[in-house]
Amino acid sequence: MGLLRLLVLAMLASKPGVTGGAEAVGNASEGLLEFSVGKFRYFKLNRPFPEDAILRHISSNVSFLIFQIHSQYQNTTISFSKTLLPNTSGTGTDKGLVFILRPEQSMCTLYLQTLDAEPVQNMAIPLSYSERDPIPGGCNLEFDLDIDPNIYLEYNFFETTIKFAPANLGYARGTNPPPCDIGMERDSRWRLLYDVYQYFLPENDLTEEGLLKHLQRMAEVPQVKANAIKVVTLTANDKTTVSFSSLRGQGVIYNVVVRDPFLNTSAAYVPAHTYACSFAAVEGNCSSLGRVSTKVFFTLFALLGLFICFFGHRFWKTGGLLLELFFIGFIFMGLFFYILITRLTLVKYDVRLILTAVAGSVGGIFLVAAWWRFGILLLCMLCVGLVLGFLVSSVMFFAFLGNLKIFHDDGVFWVTFSCIAVLIPVVFMGCLRILNILTCGLIGSYSVVLAFDSYLYTSLSHITLNVLKRALNMDFHRAFTNVPFQNNDFIILAVWGMLAVSGITLQIRRERGRPFFPPHPYKLWKRERERRVTNILDPSYHIPPLRERLYGRIAQIKELFQKEQPAGERTPLLL
Repeated sequence: MGLLRLLVLAMLASKPGVTGGAEAVGNASEGLLEFSVGKFRYFKLNRPFPEDAILRHISSNVSFLIFQIHSQYQNTTISFSKTLLPNTSGTGTDKGLVFILRPEQSMCTLYLQTLDAEPVQNMAIPLSYSERDPIPGGCNLEFDLDIDPNIYLEYNFFETTIKFAPANLGYARGTNPPPCDIGMERDSRWRLLYDVYQYFLPENDLTEEGLLKHLQRMAEVPQVKANAIKVVTLTANDKTTVSFSSLRGQGVIYNVVVRDPFLNTSAAYVPAHTYACSFAAVEGNCSSLGRVSTKVFFTLFALLGLFICFFGHRFWKTGGLLLELFFIGFIFMGLFFYILITRLTLVKYDVRLILTAVAGSVGGIFLVAAWWRFGILLLCMLCVGLVLGFLVSSVMFFAFLGNLKIFHDDGVFWVTFSCIAVLIPVVFMGCLRILNILTCGLIGSYSVVLAFDSYLYTSLSHITLNVLKRALNMDFHRAFTNVPFQNNDFIILAVWGMLAVSGITLQIRRERGRPFFPPHPYKLWKRERERRVTNILDPSYHIPPLRERLYGRIAQIKELFQKEQPAGERTPLLL
């Protein structure tokens, strides 16, 4: 039977292959899928019908092939044989196999199947390489396949980690492969370099068609270099593991290009993608990431921040100050409490958010009470300046410093972050009114950005989210924090800038010629009380004190519940 099958495949190999454009579309119901080198093909796999695949017309100067297959979230199995063995097959959404060609070999066969109940839309492509090109995964010692060109991807809320097997030097057909771990000379695999690339899908694009289209830009070396962002270059002495910040709901494709600097050749691994979320989850899947509790929390937070942005300093005497100090105290205590309760307990997210809101409210009331009773301006402005410093420091690491190797050390990161945050109130200590107005405009308007993120994804939320992740997760220090910056982000950045500039300008113009800060409310209240006591012509002088008025109200309420006494003599006669 095996000989008969080979004869059939040989006859098929003599027929004309698929020609034309770079893509071919087919259905896998006919029992045999035909592929051509360098041509993308779309097809569907069904559970009851595993398919045979054939690749023909392989050039004689090709030393090895990488056949890769992709789907959005449903698993597909690719195997050298119909009998699925760990070292001859792979299962996943982005999988590939390496075919080491024998002399005179011009045809390859493989087998494809899926165990998913629903039909799976796939895209596949075979890529050819010469004997001078390095072999991705050629020195695999960790994973199941003998030669493993795949990228293994894991993610959680904080980080996404990719792993891959080391490559080996290429070699001609019919010769033995170079040894992997004998010597570290320049003629061994230790001279190879690994460029790790990252590619972002359009924001809020969860479509299968969009993913498969963009995966075509990450399959071959020239397209990877032209379209993706090179994040880091690893040497053969480095661990073949790289971590990135997880972007929930944002499609990201990763690939590794292994280079031979001596021969100036390269080869690409099989690209892997993730959305850092599950399409199959019942709750919190990729299509419904925003929780109701998060939307309510940040909507209320944004409304308060919008008022602070335009009127935080303007209405110090009429309540604006109290709201601003409540806002600042809420941020201070809420952020600290959320980090504490997340690291020390396993409380669910909604409960943590409620407790954070309560703790933040307590912090806001405490700061308001401290100003109202004692009027310590420097303490209040120190809190205001530290909140602004936190945002400025977060922006610095988000835009410029976050991916520098030196800041992957937690000690260096937190010392530098704290110094930048503390520097802001120190610089503005001589002009506290400007400090307060800047904080109102920038912090208040940024709360609107966070509210946008709870409804529509924006990378600007990661300005502060990256710092929060680093405080919550011990391993986040090793993650690269690249994010996409696309149309939504430009629009929201413009809104943020417009709100901040408008709020700051409005409050500075209104405050010209006015006192920097009023006396604290307790002193005003005490002065007013003394005036009322000494001035008998003041109508408020004749108003009873608050305590007597409360006692009078309570007495009136008690009378409502007392029974009416009947008429007549009830007292016994005295003898």
